[in-house]
This record gives sequence, C-alpha cells and structure tokens, in this order.
Amino acid sequence: MNMDWQFIIKSLPLYEKATWLTLKLAFISILLSLLIGLLCSVVMYFKIKIIKTITQGYIELSRNTPLLIQLYFLYYGFTKLGIKMSESTCAIIGLSFLGGSYMAEAFRSGIEAVNKSQIESGLSIGLSKVQLARYVIIPQAFSVSLPSLGANCIFLLKETSIVGAIALIDLMNVAKDLIGMYYKTFESLSMLVVAYLIILLPISIFLSWLERRVRYAEFGN
Repeated sequence: MNMDWQFIIKSLPLYEKATWLTLKLAFISILLSLLIGLLCSVVMYFKIKIIKTITQGYIELSRNTPLLIQLYFLYYGFTKLGIKMSESTCAIIGLSFLGGSYMAEAFRSGIEAVNKSQIESGLSIGLSKVQLARYVIIPQAFSVSLPSLGANCIFLLKETSIVGAIALIDLMNVAKDLIGMYYKTFESLSMLVVAYLIILLPISIFLSWLERRVRYAEFGN
C-alpha cells in the first residue's frame, strides 16, 4: 500500500492542534483527579461520618458508569436544569469525575499499606490526625501507590479519545473527520497512532523512571 505523504503533510496542523487540546484536557483532569482521589481516600481512611457514605457512593457511581454516559449527562442532561457548560468544561469535569474514583482506590491501597506501628507512634508523640496524614501516612502511601497512580494517568490520557462525542476536536475526532471527507483511512489512523505514541510513550518512560526512584522504604538508596 502506497502512503499518501502529501495528504499526511497537509493534515499535520490538524493533528498538532488536536494533540495540544488532548494534553490540556488530560493535564487538568489528572491534577483534579489526584486531588479528588487524595481527599476521598483520607475521608475513607479516617471514616468521617456521612461524608464517608457520600464518598463511597461517588466511587461506586463513577467506576460503574461509562465515561461516555457521564459526558452525555453533563453536556445534554444538565441543560434541562438550566446549567450550560462548554465542551471543554464538560470534558474536564467528566474525566476528573471518573479519574478521581480510580485515584481514590489507588491512594486507599497505599494508605492501608502503611505500617500500623508508625501510625501508633505518631499518635503517641501527640500528632493530630492532620499532621499524621501529612507527615506519616500520605508520603508513604504515595510511594506505594505510585504504580497504580501512573497507570491511572495513562488510562485518563487514553480516555480523552471519548470527548469527541461532545463535539470537541480531539485526535480521534480529527481522524474520523479526515476519513469521512477523504477516505484516507490508513493514513489518518496511522497519524492517530503516532500522535498517541508521541504523547504516551514519554510519559510512560517518565513514570517508570519515577517508580524506580521512589520506592517504599528505599529512600536514599
């Protein structure tokens, strides 16, 4: 099969613009997901009444409903309530809503891995719950849960391919439009694969390096 290089060169600006949009959505969503996940895991660990029940309900709802349905609900359903949001805002909220639950579970597993004796020692020297979480639990939990957190970041980056369903011109949407207009299926999909590799491969390598650098009980080695 002959590759139409002229078509590829002509289409590159569209993929470049879509790549930056994908990175923007993923970066903001990952940061918000980490924050949501950390807060949820702390609430679950300290068993804060009422809030814990709400948090459990959120995690179950988020993890057991497809992102596409969540996006449709935000973009189309909320308009019936008089709430109108832009496509980018809906995408960020949807990705953060989904990612937060997965990050919460990753943090929870890390928190549960912290040795109970260290927590008891912290309490015995008079640390408050906030200080205990900040100086003892969270730093160790982060290093333990780092592989899961990294996998969730990659997962959210891949899930950005869904946002085209609400009229955002992301990478997937660009490829579909080009195939529909020019019937250049092989070239369009090849550029799509390359674009995601350019985004995901460096991040994957960085996360692997970070996991080796940050290991539980191996600081300073």
